[in-house]
Amino acid sequence: MSPSALITGAADGIGWAIARTLAATGWRLALVDLDEGAAAARAAELGAGHLAVRADVSVEEDVAEAMRRAVAAFGGLDAVVNNAGIADTHLPTVEQDAARFRKILDVDLTGVFLVSREAARVMLPRRSGSIVNLSSIAGITGLPRRNAYGAAKAGVVALTRSMACEFGPAGIRVNAVAPGYVETALVKALERDGRIDLGRIRRRIPLGFLAQPDDIAQAVAFLVSPAARYVTGTVLSVDGGWQAFGDAGDAFPPPAG
Repeated sequence: MSPSALITGAADGIGWAIARTLAATGWRLALVDLDEGAAAARAAELGAGHLAVRADVSVEEDVAEAMRRAVAAFGGLDAVVNNAGIADTHLPTVEQDAARFRKILDVDLTGVFLVSREAARVMLPRRSGSIVNLSSIAGITGLPRRNAYGAAKAGVVALTRSMACEFGPAGIRVNAVAPGYVETALVKALERDGRIDLGRIRRRIPLGFLAQPDDIAQAVAFLVSPAARYVTGTVLSVDGGWQAFGDAGDAFPPPAG
């Protein structure tokens, strides 16, 4: 029988790239998104055998119902990908709003906890499964004006490692992917608004270009595959060398000397 997975934030961007990649290799998918219409359209695009579910990952009842529907449709779950998230406002700390800070933590961190908890309740009795969480370079390095997002994504790293240790004896692997800058519609909008400088960012990346959503999807596909059977508790950076670069100046083209 084909493996099954639940993906949050699956209707667009990285989540949709992950869905396409897994579906292409035979996975049956529950596409979870706040926009039910968009999720349904994506499920239809993938073809028969896929499910669309509307859920707010920060709401316990929504998460439990999404998991119930996925298990009812597929008879269980082999993998869960926690991709859903919202970005922060790129404001100085002294200008940030506490309500917005809490909202980012609710979606980007508590949402990962809730979905992972419900996934574990399904996977633990079966003693198998894979959970992949989307972190970020913002959760590993210091990015000015990104403290809410960075705090949430750093929490995802800690949560990933904790659950990997807890669930490992039951055969459940838990890993994270930490993307660098990805060329999504959101990033392009930030550039149009003058909130980020993509030219400067590209020069800071040793490989010299931004990731595409499919690059992140391939990393996720590896982590849920049998090829990663001995990989758990890891944070896989997919950032073009962003974290590795420690010299002054631009990484691309390489500095002289």
